[in-house]
Amino acid sequence: MVRPMKISARNILKGKVKAITPGSVNSEVVIELPSGQEITSIITKKSVVSLGLAVGKSAYAVIKSSEVMIAVD
Repeated sequence: MVRPMKISARNILKGKVKAITPGSVNSEVVIELPSGQEITSIITKKSVVSLGLAVGKSAYAVIKSSEVMIAVD
């Protein structure tokens, strides 16, 4: 029996993979949220393969940060 994964991150955004741009070691992955906003992440090419990522496939952007910085000009 497979149990659902539990994760400590509080910011989990579901979307669809819009684009994958492979590099020599890493790939840029763009996830489009239902609102049309996009989140871009750089992950290893190996992770793209092991997660089975492909354009059009559902995926989650999981954001974990102990600090968020804000700046102004």
